[in-house]
Amino acid sequence: MTTLTTPTAPVRWRPRPSVRAAVARRILKAVVRRVPVDVRLPDGSAFSADSRAGQPVLELVRPEALVRRIADNPKIGIGEGYMAGDWRAPEGTDLASVLRPFAERMTTAIPPALTRMRRVVDRPIPRRERNSLWGSRRNIEAHYDLSNDLFAAFLDETMSYSAAMFDESRPFAAQDLAEAQRRKIAAVLDLANVRAGSRVLEIGTGWGALAVEAARRGAHVTTVTLSREQAELAAERVREAGLAGSVDIRLQDYREVTGAYDAVVSVEMIEAVGEEYWPTYFAVLDRLLAPGGIAAVQAIVMAHDRYLTTRRSHGWIQKHIFPGGLIPSLRAISEVTDRHTSLKMDRVHAFGLHYGETLRRWRHTFDEAWPAVSELGFDETFRRKWEFYLAYCEAGFDAGYLDVAQLRFSRPAAGGVR
Repeated sequence: MTTLTTPTAPVRWRPRPSVRAAVARRILKAVVRRVPVDVRLPDGSAFSADSRAGQPVLELVRPEALVRRIADNPKIGIGEGYMAGDWRAPEGTDLASVLRPFAERMTTAIPPALTRMRRVVDRPIPRRERNSLWGSRRNIEAHYDLSNDLFAAFLDETMSYSAAMFDESRPFAAQDLAEAQRRKIAAVLDLANVRAGSRVLEIGTGWGALAVEAARRGAHVTTVTLSREQAELAAERVREAGLAGSVDIRLQDYREVTGAYDAVVSVEMIEAVGEEYWPTYFAVLDRLLAPGGIAAVQAIVMAHDRYLTTRRSHGWIQKHIFPGGLIPSLRAISEVTDRHTSLKMDRVHAFGLHYGETLRRWRHTFDEAWPAVSELGFDETFRRKWEFYLAYCEAGFDAGYLDVAQLRFSRPAAGGVR
């Protein structure tokens, strides 16, 4: 008799909860010894690496619950602990100020010996978050279709949900956010050489601010999004601007776009594409650009070594805010475009500190608007989630762990000179 066997996938070893908890405790103790934050326990006692007056305070409310969350997943447990109220920034302490010292020491807070143990506690990226044609729609809807009223509550009048660009000759805090957003939009349109008569493709519509400004220059704009809520409000704003004849808003995946365009513009869209689809994303830009065309991409980026460290594991931002997303490095972008397209990245303008200020404005406005936001049906857990999200990102940009840049891509002219 012949016995048939069915091949099975290899089983990924999962350590016992007690092992994970022990690792989590060692990591927590090591981090606290290296980061200048006072950690206050429920009994009022505190410990820190080097307690100094004015040092930010992290107050533990339920230490054991937080340890269990970190043991289950250290990259997700800290954020979920904040969402659940296991820890907090006490009265008089700004949350971003608590998170900033950790962001500044992201690469040094954990000793190398413990860093090598991350494979014991890291979780892989769930396959359900892949940005296939169907998966992308689900991932985008999970964030951008929450509620237009939610985003309107904390964004400025332009409804721009990306880094503003402030005037560096003046203090950022004294400047108007809407003016800084318009400066950013003008900069990316200038980078793509958008002018009267230009055929422009925008990948990622947002709520229509860039499309409106491009149309005001006399361009013919096609803009695509997967968010139905965004598309509806963007169409309304385009009509109000009297530009409906110049802007075509499509509920469409960027991979499905056809035609030829003088400029392709995409602002903070690549972070949602997913590493698996970066070659496709840039190949689409290459395919859609007419001869002599220019692509301008605004991208959140990180150092290449950090990108390599994070690319295979699942973090809090991916689980709770942007499923399927991954932040690239400039080197990764350059390597992908060199390998898969005829495009060359020939200009880079980085302005990461501008994003820290942008996020600070959003977070404070969100907090002030919370009574109105809560009436939309969002609960206290959602409030803490978004408070942590905005503060976590703000700290990352202020510390230089994250950066944002406007990138220009073009095809080298014959002979390699442009």
